[in-house]
Amino acid sequence: MRFTTGAIRVEPDRKHVVLPRLGRLRLHESARKLARRVEAGTARIMSATVRRDGGRWHVAFTVQIDRTDRRPAQPGSVVGVDVGIIHLAVLSTGELVPNPRHLHGAQRVLRRLGRGLSREAGPDRRAGARPSRRWHRARARLGRAHARVANLRRDGLHKLTTRLAREHGTIVVEDLNVSGMLANRRLARHIADAGFAELRRQLAYKAGWNGGRLIVADRWFPSSKTCSGCGTVRTKLALAERTYTCATCGLVLDRDLNAARNLAALAGEAVDARSGRESPNGRGADRETPLAGQVAVKRQPGTAPAGQTGTVPPQGRTTNHILTRAH
Repeated sequence: MRFTTGAIRVEPDRKHVVLPRLGRLRLHESARKLARRVEAGTARIMSATVRRDGGRWHVAFTVQIDRTDRRPAQPGSVVGVDVGIIHLAVLSTGELVPNPRHLHGAQRVLRRLGRGLSREAGPDRRAGARPSRRWHRARARLGRAHARVANLRRDGLHKLTTRLAREHGTIVVEDLNVSGMLANRRLARHIADAGFAELRRQLAYKAGWNGGRLIVADRWFPSSKTCSGCGTVRTKLALAERTYTCATCGLVLDRDLNAARNLAALAGEAVDARSGRESPNGRGADRETPLAGQVAVKRQPGTAPAGQTGTVPPQGRTTNHILTRAH
């Protein structure tokens, strides 16, 4: 249920919010951050959306705010991020971010709750039977368990992406075909549990918030097959080979770390959105976040070179979503 601005306001105690038709609602979490911005005149509430997720009611405010210019802790730092299943992310700096696998760890509980739900008398459209109260309670327990897994995954991704955006000036990631990867029935559950698309989405807007940029490497760039030492490209590299061995220079390195270093090296060959210069080999990174009021246009097969620019709205005011749980 969505409400537009008008009668939406935060009470002075910052524990209650007033919404149209619903009236005064008590919040489980304090709305002090939102109230401070509204009182200071740096934020304006545009709308509010009420939804139920995992048995809990949430109200999300769409807020137009004035953001101050930020700079990363290391503006000249470049980091390549290679995502995977064994490790959620391998950074070109050598850091290994473990994959928590929240869904895999909760499978035992989810299976038990799913069996309990199947034993209760559920709805039957053909017979016109209505579900029992026990069925509703069992369904709520299963929904809360799934919501907990989603919240844990989202929390871990937010912490990782926030740290990367605040520390490094340039972040390079791959343009993965996640929908195609999900066709692998042996790895589909683990890929979905990792949240590759969500990680990239968060990096895209957080890099802009912190004054950095996100570069997306071309989908066909051989980051895993290329030697980060001499640049030799192997013709084949099986997925089971976790260690990269170069026959030319003798480099022996972890497969994911080698790919992360190759991604970091692409930062110097990326398309410059302001001058329209293209990477020397034509297969480098082809997209980056908007900088200085410009946006890069991805090159399509059979079209003009990438680097064409267009204007975007002023960056002084942006839209943000603040989520608060209500009773």
